[in-house]
Amino acid sequence: MAKKSKSRPAIDVLAYNSASWDKRGREADIWTRAVSRQTIAAARRGDVGIALTPTKPVPKDWFPKLKGACVLALGGGGGQQAPILAAAGARVTTLDASANQLAQDKFVAEREGLAIRLEQGDFADLARFVAGSFDLIVHPASNLFAADIHPIWRECFRVLKPGGRLMSGFLNPITFAIDEERRTVRNLRIRHKLPYADITHRTKKQLAHHMKQGRSLEWGHTLTDQIGGQIAAGFRIIGFYEDASPGDPLSAYVPDHLATLAEKA
Repeated sequence: MAKKSKSRPAIDVLAYNSASWDKRGREADIWTRAVSRQTIAAARRGDVGIALTPTKPVPKDWFPKLKGACVLALGGGGGQQAPILAAAGARVTTLDASANQLAQDKFVAEREGLAIRLEQGDFADLARFVAGSFDLIVHPASNLFAADIHPIWRECFRVLKPGGRLMSGFLNPITFAIDEERRTVRNLRIRHKLPYADITHRTKKQLAHHMKQGRSLEWGHTLTDQIGGQIAAGFRIIGFYEDASPGDPLSAYVPDHLATLAEKA
């Protein structure tokens, strides 16, 4: 009699994480809350304030001229970055895997009389866009939901115009090495070797419990892949900052989010 396979069942990660983010939207996660009318009014006056990471706004000098610019909000649904950029005069497309996140962009667009093109799909596959389509890509911290981020950087480079810019937020990989259930500084113990993946670093029982709760599947990528991957794709890194998540005990010692500005030569 053949032995039963002990391999893990195949998971459609894109579909699963899409559903997970739909759930997070219903729970009013920080990245799913539509911006206010006041924020949109400020953007119309030229005061553009968007975030790639939990608390710090993107520096003003990172932005190209937005009026008339073609902008891609990549993994950027949620009624936040895209409506602000559209209010500033940009022609904005949002690509997101979550229908709920796209619905938030649609909600703000209709509320404010803005035009935003909405596309649902995988942010590692930009085949629907021709080369040189965009002046700016805004990519908030979301590539932790992709197993391999190199295709993302290559696709971003392809669809940007020469001189185009890529703004990216991502998690410091140390956040995945430390106990993910940390609640206090006493929980700051090294638990995992990097790079990290929920699918392989958790036991079958842990993974089943994680997914039963509807929590997204995540990957902790190395800085070689995050920053070096952009350089390998052809980008020149011209800006960088760090940020911290409120309430995370790790943030008292190490910034848990990073952001880069890259340019296509």
